[in-house]
Formats: sequence, structure tokens, C-alpha cells
Amino acid sequence: MKFEIDALTIEEASRGSALAERLVAALASSVPVSYVANGREASRPIPGSDPFGAGKRQIVVMTRRTPFLMACPAGSARFACCGYLVLVLASNCPMDCSYCFLQEHVANNPAFQIYSNYADSFQELDRLAQSAPGRHFRVGTGELADSLALDRITGLSLDLIEFARDREHLTLELKTKTAEIDNLLKIDPRGRVLVSWTLSPNAVWKTSEHRTASPSERIAAARKLLDAGYRVGFHFDPIIAFDSAEHDYAELIDELLAAIPAGRIAFVSMGALRMTPALRSAARRRFPNDPMLLGEEVLGPDGRLRAFAALRIRLYRALQERFARAGAEIPSYLCMETGAVHEKVFGTAPANPATIGARLALG
Repeated sequence: MKFEIDALTIEEASRGSALAERLVAALASSVPVSYVANGREASRPIPGSDPFGAGKRQIVVMTRRTPFLMACPAGSARFACCGYLVLVLASNCPMDCSYCFLQEHVANNPAFQIYSNYADSFQELDRLAQSAPGRHFRVGTGELADSLALDRITGLSLDLIEFARDREHLTLELKTKTAEIDNLLKIDPRGRVLVSWTLSPNAVWKTSEHRTASPSERIAAARKLLDAGYRVGFHFDPIIAFDSAEHDYAELIDELLAAIPAGRIAFVSMGALRMTPALRSAARRRFPNDPMLLGEEVLGPDGRLRAFAALRIRLYRALQERFARAGAEIPSYLCMETGAVHEKVFGTAPANPATIGARLALG
């Protein structure tokens, strides 16, 4: 996929790094390159009508001053969590989904930051393993930035897979809305790497998931990686309650299962569209004509707006029943829903996060 990039800015501390050199080689002929003392200053909003959108087109290569490894931002004692850990190697994304939480989360520093000292994260992962001998971890890079959107020019996936494939306690998850898998096809993951795609019906993709690969392209990419020795998983998140949602999600699942046997799917996650009032205001301001942002919602105890619980549960059940008829059990979980909602959908109370996380990591 080709993304519109306006400028490449490199922090002096990152000058000469492998990542900076790769990006200069790929972009210097088409965009201006500059060097600054402090990448954080270069990441501030650019004045104009859409600072967040402009930030997506400004790549800043800089060092990360804080730990790379953190608990998933969606995790909370309020919810039935999956034990997911996040490795923050970049912030923001060249794609532009109307519902994206980054519109609020990185509003004050919207430039597309990529961290040149990403190899330091490997030491953090090894220390984590040493702190919990015998435990398996699922660690992903796709929370604050798509894992593969610019992989063709950053090459980060090759370094990540090279590290992860020799560590039996670790499952690396690369999460994406692209079909950018060329680098992944160059390396044997040895069963330690899971690639997951967010999937939405065509109606959502066309109106809300700008500059992303189509659902069919994502499924085709998943099939290629499955054949190449990768595990694959799918996130139906956010599920949006539009008029033909049940029908459209059923069609999407049928297309997925026609390409990927149910027994080869590592997991399925489901989560309803949820927004803070501030995020909803930002999204509607940037995408005033998106019908997917206009549904009826109620404010929950966590301060997020969601569709009515009965409607969410009905949609979750419809998807889960469709997968259940596929003839093989697929590990499934809900994102940012309470244990009570989980029990109404699956008929059982959720396991604790560590148990779920280990199950998904081990496959």
C-alpha cells in the first residue's frame, strides 16, 4: 500500500540508526528530510483544520524514553481481559479509521513516531521472562500503531520475528489492517509468530476504514501466511450496530471460513464500538458524513459510549453461533466487556487474564 508522507524528521540521537537509514533510503527522494534535537517537539500538532490527519503524514524517528512494554490500554479490573501485553514501537498510523481511539489518545502529539532504539525492547522481554519462569506471554505491537503498515520500508518485522522465534515462552502478535506481508514471507517464524487482522464488513470498510486493505485482501493475506507457517487470528472489533449488521457480519464470517479452516484459526476477539464523549466529538468532526458514527449509544460506568447492552449481546451471540457451526472450537474472547456480558454470550464466566493469555499464546 502507498501512503502519503509529507516529511521525515529524524532526532539527532537517532541519526545513523538502522531504522533512520532505512527510512532515508526509502523516502529521501520524495519527501524532505530534516534533523532536530528533540523529536518530541517535532511531534506536536501542526496548526490547521485537521492536526491529527496532518500528523499521520509526518514521520518522526526518535528514541523512546519510557519502557516499550506495557499492559494493554484496554485492560481494566472492570472487564474480562485477555492478558495481552503491548510492545510500543511506534505511535499513530498512516491509515485513518473514523472510529480510531488515537484521535483522542495522541491528539497532543499526533506525528507518526517510530522509535529507533526498538532493540532495547528485546531486553525488556527477556527480563519479563526471567521474572516469571514457565509462563507464556502473548505480546503484540499493533495497539498504538498498525504492525505492518510501513513494514516494507522499516523492516521491523524481520528483526522482531528473528528475536521471537527462538523464545518458546513468547508468542509475538503482529496486528494489521493491511496486506503488507512481503517481509513476513521471507522468514520462518518457527510457530512463534501470530498475525492478526481486524475484520469489518464491506459497509464499514468503505465508509470508515480509510486507506486500509479491503476485508477480502486481508483474508487472502492471512491465507498466505497460514500456508507459510504463521498462526493467524481475527479481531471483530469494533462491531458496529448498523441496520444490516447481523447479515453483513455473517457474510464476512462465511468468507473467512471459506478461506481459513476453523481449526486453523488461533483465536477470535470481539468488541463493540466504544468511544469516550471526547473521542466521539473528534470523530464526528473529522468524519461528519460517516453513518457508522451515528448510532444510538448509552454512557457506561467506564465513561465510554456503547450501543445498548441487549443489542451488543445479540450481535456477539450471532457471531459466536456462526463460528460455533464451523465444526471446530475457536478460542474466543470479548474486549472491554464485563464478566456479566461474557457470561451471557458464552454461557460461562471468563477465566482470569493470565489463563486466557497463556491459552492464546500456546495455541
